[in-house]
Amino acid sequence: MSRVRNIGIVAHIDAGKTTVSERFLFYSGRIHKIGEVHEGEATMDWMPQERQRGITITAAATSFSWRNHDIHLIDTPGHVDFTIEVERSLRVLDGAVVVFDGVSGVEPQSETVWRQADKFRVPRICFINKMDRAGADFGAAVTEIRERLGARPVPIQLPMGAEDRFAGVVDLIRLRALYFSGSEDEGPREDVIPAGMAEEVAAAREKLVEAAADADDAIANAFLEGTPIDDEVLKAAIRKATIAVKIVPVLAGAALRNKGVQPLLDAVCDYLPSPLEVPPMPGTVPGSEEPATRPPDDTAPFSALAFKVAMDEGRKVVYLRIYSGVLKPGDEVQNARTRRNEKVARLFSVHADRRERIERAGAGSIVVAMGLKDAGTGDTLSSPKAPIIFERIDIYEPVIARAIEPKTQAEKEKLDFGLAKLADEDPTFRFGEDAETGQMIIRGMGELHLDVIVDRLRVEYGVEATVGRPQVVYRETLGKPADGEARFERVVDDETLFGHARVHVAPRPRASGNELKMQIPRTVQPPGAPKLVETPPAILDAAMEGAREAMRSGPQGYPIEDIAVTITGVEYRPDASNAAGERAAVGEALRQAFREAGTRLLEPIMKVEITCPEANVGDVLGDLNARRGQIEDVGFRGQQRVITAKVPLRRMFGYATDLRSATQGRANYTMQMDSYDAWE
Repeated sequence: MSRVRNIGIVAHIDAGKTTVSERFLFYSGRIHKIGEVHEGEATMDWMPQERQRGITITAAATSFSWRNHDIHLIDTPGHVDFTIEVERSLRVLDGAVVVFDGVSGVEPQSETVWRQADKFRVPRICFINKMDRAGADFGAAVTEIRERLGARPVPIQLPMGAEDRFAGVVDLIRLRALYFSGSEDEGPREDVIPAGMAEEVAAAREKLVEAAADADDAIANAFLEGTPIDDEVLKAAIRKATIAVKIVPVLAGAALRNKGVQPLLDAVCDYLPSPLEVPPMPGTVPGSEEPATRPPDDTAPFSALAFKVAMDEGRKVVYLRIYSGVLKPGDEVQNARTRRNEKVARLFSVHADRRERIERAGAGSIVVAMGLKDAGTGDTLSSPKAPIIFERIDIYEPVIARAIEPKTQAEKEKLDFGLAKLADEDPTFRFGEDAETGQMIIRGMGELHLDVIVDRLRVEYGVEATVGRPQVVYRETLGKPADGEARFERVVDDETLFGHARVHVAPRPRASGNELKMQIPRTVQPPGAPKLVETPPAILDAAMEGAREAMRSGPQGYPIEDIAVTITGVEYRPDASNAAGERAAVGEALRQAFREAGTRLLEPIMKVEITCPEANVGDVLGDLNARRGQIEDVGFRGQQRVITAKVPLRRMFGYATDLRSATQGRANYTMQMDSYDAWE
């Protein structure tokens, strides 16, 4: 297991993730012909929609060998609409290769994936790609990683030349120059370091040793005494600091021109952790909430996380990261969410869209299982004799909605079936009938996300559907504090339901979330009762449940957020009060308070970054102002101008077409969810 690496390739769209993955597969011998993304032939972009658009939509897994190491790799999307694919991949990976465009440096989605990796404390190495492009600047990219991502990037290579003069890299550990011809059949040629780079190399080597010294006292002493440091000792210290997420080794290359890929593969083996070097997986025992852990050991009880669900000709396949124990076809496993046991029918290792049947999978493996009908994204599967539950994967809320209907009524059933299957695969995709209009509404993370969903319905499920203009998913918040009181008394089937409650509601600061608490005396004196009576826990629990239900929707029908709710009074009558009555009373009191306070609509505000030539800045700014955007910054990135703004999502529909028209196709933009807010 010490020779296993579970890694992901993450980056902003168009930084070159899939191109790097393709070279990994070629140089390791896993494939024998390089498929290019721009030609629609990349192995890892196997979906028709990916090949048609030239982008990665779904995280694709594969495995290969390099230097006697088994590397399990996941190539992730770079588009913000598919960020859940990155999130759930990073959740189960031990390390990541973050690819940056040598010209653009740190881009918006680069920041998103970096924060996701920070959340799970995933060790990383960085690859500054496209060093052969005009405007490529290795030093500027490293500076941006430090300043914009708050990381400690430590170059272990320096590029020799840039743009059309990029010839290779200097290995700062072995102090050798590696020249690349650009031919896919030739490896790097080693030589002495060019004389003109001696000072630059010496300074970079000193910074590298300083970073290693922080992790290793022996290197620190040798550095202070000026004694030579052995290459293997230096590599071991860099590995230690990388796994502790204290530094990020940085390499350079041009993957499309086959430059710098083999050293990057070496760095994956040298610096990223094996499953044995990752802390034991923490969890809890279902039901008792006692903390428990699972060490990465085949002899430990079986445990795994289902991090992705896909459909294969209508059958559900579940991607598993096995954290401990061994899994074989026919084994019974328990789903911690449903508390039900299921039997694994078949196991596969996976290579993009191709699967190879296997009879055993041990700790540290990433495999595909069939037969798990109830498993969903984020579910923990474990041995029924030693159940455990791991932290679930965060799910992003949809921000955009469209009405959808089949072109013929006969296809209605097929549409419902296809939508259900796609929602099973993608936790950020939702669908349902609008109670008021009767329309089927689909919700997702962006226009591209929903376009792909509709395309997949047509290709995979044979449903020709018509979609309406996107609708924005709004939220509500309170306008002012208010109080509410309600009494509920009703006879149902000869049983009296009674409840009486008082509540107080108040707005909270933006993005602070909802708060629910109870401030009532535990003992009360009911009318006519001779002594104090303790309010039963069941009544108090029902009051809290009624409040939670009422908080799900505001007076205007949208989810309500950033509010504080306090239950200030519950009248308890031993002869009449019951849970159903109290739940109804609290719900009605809250709805009354909401109406009294009044609510304001909150809408999704997007953070937009536009890159354009100097000549187009005025047109772009004018258009953003017309869309009610707030301009935050206008800066430079190389020869291009970079404009950052916040704009309401409802104003951004069709922006890609408008931007291309205004700049003759010379500008591009990225957009990601920033917050919900009231926008004038």
